[in-house]
Amino acid sequence: MFIKSFKLNKKIFTFVLLIIFILVSISIFYSLADNENQKEKKDDYIKWVDFDVTAKAMKETAKLDIDSHKNNNEIKFNWIELLAYLSCKYGGNFEKYNSSDLDKLVQSLNSGESISDLSNNMKFYNYYYESLSAVLSGFIGNYSIQRIDESGNSSFENNYGLKAFLPIAKNYSFNHYKDFGASRSYGFKRTHLGNDLMGQIGTPIIAVESGVIENLGWNQYGGWRIGIRSFDSKRYYYYAHLRKNHPYVEGLEVGSTVNAGDVIRISWNDWI
Repeated sequence: MFIKSFKLNKKIFTFVLLIIFILVSISIFYSLADNENQKEKKDDYIKWVDFDVTAKAMKETAKLDIDSHKNNNEIKFNWIELLAYLSCKYGGNFEKYNSSDLDKLVQSLNSGESISDLSNNMKFYNYYYESLSAVLSGFIGNYSIQRIDESGNSSFENNYGLKAFLPIAKNYSFNHYKDFGASRSYGFKRTHLGNDLMGQIGTPIIAVESGVIENLGWNQYGGWRIGIRSFDSKRYYYYAHLRKNHPYVEGLEVGSTVNAGDVIRISWNDWI
């Protein structure tokens, strides 16, 4: 079930982050727990986030994070902390983003100041950190990737970096239908919170991030679909419009664990 050694490279980094974000459930719910006392805390979570961090800001902060860990630098950066600080500086408007602001922040951190010190007087730092974590926290970190040699022997290689996958298997073509935010009227009027990728018959579809299958089967709004919740419960991936007779890989069921990079279904000639 594993797509051998298909790891995202820098050339498609910008595009995959866009696709990953689009697949993520936009409504961000932080359940404090599943007990009666916490059910009463109705206002203690973030209901909605407008995510407008630019690709340039994500690429530059991600590189700082990954390089500092892979090189085992004394000061290791966290791209979400960097982005949260910049969000405060710009009031959430990344049209104002300038690389020089990131350079100044990095200089301060390298000089011994902590992100806690630097953000101490920023009223909305925690809000931005929680919001950005909900969208991005599963994408960079430690991971193991399976390698299979010419003799068929399998081994795992440990690494640090971008650990999310493009949902379309390597070397398979697709068209990107930019319909995020489009109006939908079937059943009820609503906004389409996703983008459709139009693949060809036989295209393997890949789990973007590891998680647990939460929904599997027919849904009148998405047809045959798979819903996967990230392990930290902050992201929900909705793979919809699957082929009727072959919607998912055999053996998948609600409660199954899926690893990033696993093949989860073979697509029909319509959208995912």
